[in-house]
Amino acid sequence: MEPDHWSSEHSDALRDYFFKGLSYAEIGRWINARFGTAYTRNAVIGRAKRLGLAIGAPERMISPSIVPSLPGESAPLARLRAAPPGLNLPPPSALKPANPVKLRCVGVQPRLITLDELERGDCRYPYGGDKEGETISFCGHPRQPGSSYCAPHARLTCGPGAARTAAAVVLRLVSAA
Repeated sequence: MEPDHWSSEHSDALRDYFFKGLSYAEIGRWINARFGTAYTRNAVIGRAKRLGLAIGAPERMISPSIVPSLPGESAPLARLRAAPPGLNLPPPSALKPANPVKLRCVGVQPRLITLDELERGDCRYPYGGDKEGETISFCGHPRQPGSSYCAPHARLTCGPGAARTAAAVVLRLVSAA
């Protein structure tokens, strides 16, 4: 790692340009033009971090009236930066997790049998048990060969890359509420 060669004048200029809202690449160009240095954008970012300047802080927004011009240029830089994405935050209520929607499988009328009543070839798709003390029951329809579930529940639980059988069962999920 290279030693830090930033003089206090250079650091002060970095702070000034940072609070005027220039990008790190622009800050590097301004400092290089002003002091005859060769700082890269990454060097400016590293120095800004060491100085405790926040990357993407809202105070980095600029207006055309405070944009300086490079030495030898008569017009200021015309390019304005877009607003940081964090400025248009949704209301705090929108950031709270949504209540889960209880889904049920349409097209399957489960037998709702208990664990003790399950036979060897019955579907083991569970129902209930969401609330404290609620009993768990199972679908109980004849299961698909090579699966613990009947055809509709096997399709419901399989991922997109799972092997499909020739039986075509269309399921539609709807809100239980």
